[in-house]
Amino acid sequence: MPLFDDHSHLIAGHYGFSALPVEDLEATEYTLAVIAVDVSISVQSFRAEIEACLERVVHACKRHPRADNLMLRVVTFNSKLKELHGFKPVLDCDQYAGAIRISGATALYDAAHNAAASVIGYGQRLSGADLACNAIVFVITDGEDNASSQQPSDIKALIHQACKTESLESLTTVLVGVNVGDAQLGGALATFKDEAGFNAYLQLGDATEDTLTALAGFIGRSISAQSMALGSGAASALFGL
Repeated sequence: MPLFDDHSHLIAGHYGFSALPVEDLEATEYTLAVIAVDVSISVQSFRAEIEACLERVVHACKRHPRADNLMLRVVTFNSKLKELHGFKPVLDCDQYAGAIRISGATALYDAAHNAAASVIGYGQRLSGADLACNAIVFVITDGEDNASSQQPSDIKALIHQACKTESLESLTTVLVGVNVGDAQLGGALATFKDEAGFNAYLQLGDATEDTLTALAGFIGRSISAQSMALGSGAASALFGL
């Protein structure tokens, strides 16, 4: 998977990721975290809450004893994918207020595929430099896919590859449905979780400040737990809200 030097739109079939050069890293082991966030037009009513959620995740991770070992990448997606920033130490991550631009459709499958592919690609670079790493991926959406070139089976194959590669000790993948009050939509996302091979599906019935604050806590705790599991040979257990 190509490593991009810029933060331009990531086009399906030609996308890559950006990351801090391996030679600039100071620790000997890292947990790679990716958060991919739906920014299609239906997210407009809770855009600010999503931005605040990202900031709370970063603040929680910065307080963790293993903050020096956490690398974060954040991607937004509508009909296209855009990298807000590539893999960099969580201690260097900053504000997300005003970072999200709402428009377009939902390339959910492409976003999930890109997120998994990026942890494989960067994990291979770290492994090649004799750095240990594991990874955790969160894909947050409020709707079904309607704009992707990838299919759930492509994502499942990639996750299977990531779990078998020696570059990642373990990989945890979580699909999050936000503002999913409709049973049909919830069922469709649960089916996607199974077809794509995600470890878990978390469904939130609304998108209030309280709900997304709880989501931020869940993501922060899960990233920290995955980091604590590094060296054990297994993925961490997921926490509830």
